[in-house]
Amino acid sequence: MNALIINCSPVRNGATAEIVRLVSERLCTRYETKAVCIDDYHFAFCKGCRSCHKTAECIQHDDVDVLMDEFARADIIVSVSPSYWADIPGQYKAFIDRCTPWCNTHEPHKTSPSGKKGYAIALRTGPGMKECERIISSIEHFYGHLEIECCGHLGLCSVEYKDALKDRTDEIEAFCRLI
Repeated sequence: MNALIINCSPVRNGATAEIVRLVSERLCTRYETKAVCIDDYHFAFCKGCRSCHKTAECIQHDDVDVLMDEFARADIIVSVSPSYWADIPGQYKAFIDRCTPWCNTHEPHKTSPSGKKGYAIALRTGPGMKECERIISSIEHFYGHLEIECCGHLGLCSVEYKDALKDRTDEIEAFCRLI
């Protein structure tokens, strides 16, 4: 089985990237894993033309298709997202917007192989869980439209820098055992 772990932040060496690394290390003993960063892909914003509602194709041809190929190969998808003003980063939101050709909200639409399981990890610098819940909700809403089964999530508060994760590895490891 294949697991795709996505750093939804454009920061390649921060706390989100460290969580992606920890999750990848834990899952690689049971799955073929691939970790990617949203910033590894180049794509434009959705133009809102809705041509994909009729054709199941986007008029823009860029790395959205490349990343969606990674989704298609994965049996398990773990999205790891920090809080950017109480929600997912704009780069990940722009990717989600561009995935309309794969969403089950209209016909025709592209499909990925069925049976995928999705997981979400949210982190934020503040102490309250509400922002993490909003991030998780955004990711799970996206998964739902791709017909990816939402199977679990983890919220981590009070994490600004990766040093804050030293005392949180047990939580992350316990979550990984559920995957």
